[in-house]
Amino acid sequence: MTAQATPGPDSGGDGGTRFDAIVLGAGISGLVCASVLLDQGSRRVLVVDEYPRVGGNHLDFHLGDYTFDVGSLVFQDDSPLLRHFPEITDRYLPIDPTWGRLNPQGVVTEYPFSVRDDFLAAGPRECALLLLSAAAARVRHRRPRNAQEFARRWIGPRLLDRSGLGTYMARFCGVAPEHVELEFAEQRMMWIAEHASVGNLSRRVLRALRDRRPGRRPAPAQPVVQTNRQLVRPREGFTHLYAPARDRLESRGTTFQLGMRADRLHREDGAFRLDVAGQTFVAPRVISTIPVDQALDLIGAPGDQPLPSVTLVTLFLSFAGRRGFDDPILYNFSHDGAWKRLTVHSDFYGPVGGREYLAVEVLGDMVGASVDRAAADFRAHTAANGLFTGDLRLEGGHVLEHAYPIYTAGSGARSRRLIATLRDFGLESFGRQGGFQYQPTARVSTVEAERTLGVSS
Repeated sequence: MTAQATPGPDSGGDGGTRFDAIVLGAGISGLVCASVLLDQGSRRVLVVDEYPRVGGNHLDFHLGDYTFDVGSLVFQDDSPLLRHFPEITDRYLPIDPTWGRLNPQGVVTEYPFSVRDDFLAAGPRECALLLLSAAAARVRHRRPRNAQEFARRWIGPRLLDRSGLGTYMARFCGVAPEHVELEFAEQRMMWIAEHASVGNLSRRVLRALRDRRPGRRPAPAQPVVQTNRQLVRPREGFTHLYAPARDRLESRGTTFQLGMRADRLHREDGAFRLDVAGQTFVAPRVISTIPVDQALDLIGAPGDQPLPSVTLVTLFLSFAGRRGFDDPILYNFSHDGAWKRLTVHSDFYGPVGGREYLAVEVLGDMVGASVDRAAADFRAHTAANGLFTGDLRLEGGHVLEHAYPIYTAGSGARSRRLIATLRDFGLESFGRQGGFQYQPTARVSTVEAERTLGVSS
C-alpha cells in the first residue's frame, strides 16, 4: 500500500508539503540514506520511488506456489545493513551455499577455477603450456589498459580461454572485455589475483600431482574459517523481508511516495521543489540514488547519450528430472549460450509439488531482451551440455533495465562529469545507480551510503 504525503503542519502556504530531506529511490541505498538522515537529526524525510514497493531491484515474483528472484542474492548476518534495520534479521533464511561453473569443456566444476579440470585434465603438455603462458604474461610489465589485458596479465591468454573466464567477462559486461575499462576490472576482478596467480596455481597443480601418485593419500583439505552466516531472503520474498525496514522508517518520521515517478525537480527561493503526480514536495536537501540519466532528465539537463548499463532478462523455470549438477548456484563459463548464472531456489526453500524451480540470468543484448528467445537459447545450450534432462517448463520471466552499469571505454569519466553536473545543481547522487558504481552486495551499498553521508566506521 502506498503511503501518501498529505498536507499537515509542515505544509507551506504555496501548497508544497515540506520535509527536511527528500530521497529519490527506495532501494538499499535509499533506505540506508533515510536511516542515516534520521540519525543525523532530520525529523521528516520523504522517499520517492516509481516501484510500488521498497527494495529497488531486489525483486520477487509470485507465480502460483513459486516465488522467484531476479538474480542470486546472498547476504551475511554481519552486514552493516542490519545495524539500520535489525528487525529484518530473523526473516532471513540461513544457508550453506556452494557455487559451481560450467566450463568450455562441458564439465560442471569448481568456481572460479579448478586445478583438476582446468589443468590436470588437459594433460601434462597443455598443463605446462598453461603455466608458461601465465608466467610469460606476468613478465610483461606494461600496465593493463582494459579488462582483457588485466585478466591476461594475471593468468595468461591460454588459461583465460580454457577456463572460459574471457567469455564470461563478455557475457557479464555485455561487451567484449577489451572494451571494458580497467577501472571496472580493478573493482570487480581482483579475485583473479588471489585464485590464479602463477605462484598460487603452481603450488596447487604440484600438490594435486603429488596427491595423484599411487599409494599417496591426498592432503587433507584446509579448514574454511567461516566468520559469518550466509543468508537468503525468506520464502515469502523480498517484499516480506523489507516490510520491517519500511515500518521502522515510517515510525521515525519517513513518508514513502511509491508507485509514481517524479516529474520535475527545480529550485526556488533556496529550496528544492519536487513535482510528483500533481503533488509538490519541498525540502532544503535532495539525495538521489536513481539512475544518473533519470536524475538529469528530472532537473532538465539530459546528457547527450545514456550511460551504458546491462539489461537483464531473468527466466523463471520449474523442472522435474535429472539436472546434472549439485550446486544451487551455477555460472556459465562455456563459450556458448547467453545465460550467465542460475540459482536453484528450491535448494534453499524446498520443491513445490515435486518440482524444482530456478531463476536464470540472461544478458538482454544477446537475446534482443526477449524472454522467449532467452528461454529457447537456455534450453538448447543446457541440453547440449547434458543438463536439465527431463521436463523443463518456462513459468514466466522479467526484463530489467539498468540492472548494473557497464564500464565501457570512457564511461567512468563521463559518469563523473554527469554526476558533477548534478552536484552543481545541488543534488547529491550516489549508489549503484546514482553513483554509476557496480555494487554487488547490500553490504557494499550500505557502506557506500554511510561513507557518502559522513558516517564514520
